[in-house]
This record gives sequence, C-alpha cells and structure tokens, in this order.
Amino acid sequence: MSEQTPLPSAKDVRELIEGLVGRDVDVTTGGDMIDPTAGDGALVGVYVDRRLTLTALVLLDVPLAAYVGAALGLVPAAQAAAAAEAGDLSDNLVENAGEVLNVMASLFNAEDAPHVRLDTIYRPLQPLPADVATWVLAYVRRTDLDMEIAGYGKGRFSLLVI
Repeated sequence: MSEQTPLPSAKDVRELIEGLVGRDVDVTTGGDMIDPTAGDGALVGVYVDRRLTLTALVLLDVPLAAYVGAALGLVPAAQAAAAAEAGDLSDNLVENAGEVLNVMASLFNAEDAPHVRLDTIYRPLQPLPADVATWVLAYVRRTDLDMEIAGYGKGRFSLLVI
C-alpha cells in the first residue's frame, strides 16, 4: 500500500461536481489560493485518514459554495446569487455544499492509498484550528481552480493534499 494520498486532477474534480449537480462545470487551472480569513471567507472541508491524521483540505469560496449548494438542491440561481453577493450562506446551502465535500472524499481514495474521509466542515469565517490553518496557504501538493457552474455563476476552489 502506498502511503501517499493522490492529488486529484482538475478533470476529476470537474467530472465529480458535474455528476453531482447535473450541470456543466467550466474549470480553469491556475486559480488563486483561497484564504478563508479574507473577505467573506470560505467553506472548508477537512479530510482525515483512519488514524485521524489530517490528509487533505478542500476550500470553496463563498460564491462557489453558494452555487454548488444551490445547484445540488435545485435552489433558484437568483437565491444563490443573492447569497454569494451578501457573502452569507444559508444553512441549506452549507448543508448541500457539505454533501458535495463529503462525496469529494472519493477522489482521494485510490486502491493503493490510505482510506480518507471527510471529518469536519468549517463555515465561512469560522476560526480554523491551528493544525488546519497552517496548511491553507502552504505550497504543498494542491490544485487551485476557477470554476463556473452553468446557470449559476463563478467561484474559486482549492484542494490540498498534505
């Protein structure tokens, strides 16, 4: 068994989200890193292995979390746009985007790698524990993307494998 969790490709991320929300997703690589302490913050998914060791992080900026959550829950685009503009995610949008983060754990689970699962989701501007916060802007194996959900809007996505 390999001891290294794989870094999913931008194509794998796009295909997973497209499959979940049932909409086309346009992805551009080379996006900016998401800083969850800046602006409206970000929805942060923390992934661990079976020993509860921090393994990966996925960050969705507020607009992308609103659009992904809305697309999954069939919430009208106007409501998602209003939430993105206000920088405030309803519990429903957080729950729906959290489901996407949960399924995203499948991208880390390769046959020869340790099993990874979603452990915790932090809402935008919720303080992150020190062991998580130190990694968010680190230059580790990561994929930073600009993403657009057809019919909803654009946002930023960061995935880090630690």
